Amino acid sequence: MKLLSIEHIPGQDFEALGMVKGAVVQTKNFGKDFMAGMKTLVGGEIVAYTEMLNEARQIAVKRMVDEAKEMDADAVIGIRYGSAQMMSGAAEVIAYGTAVKFK
Repeated sequence: MKLLSIEHIPGQDFEALGMVKGAVVQTKNFGKDFMAGMKTLVGGEIVAYTEMLNEARQIAVKRMVDEAKEMDADAVIGIRYGSAQMMSGAAEVIAYGTAVKFK
């Protein structure tokens, strides 16, 4: 399945099937959360949170693709991501776009 952030596929006619989305709320375990807190004292990337958000995006995209497959879509266009902190150490990630069927 094609996944694109653009709104149109050059040279490709398609029918819009509707919006699809996938969401997840992800958290790290206490030990990694504690170590991330220690990292704030010296600065730099908090790798545990980067990994958590990457994993959450992958899960959200898979759920979005699964929803598109249920609609018999060939692609999802106009893909966007959103995220929000739900509580300390936990984030919601959503992926959404428009499912399309090629003509």
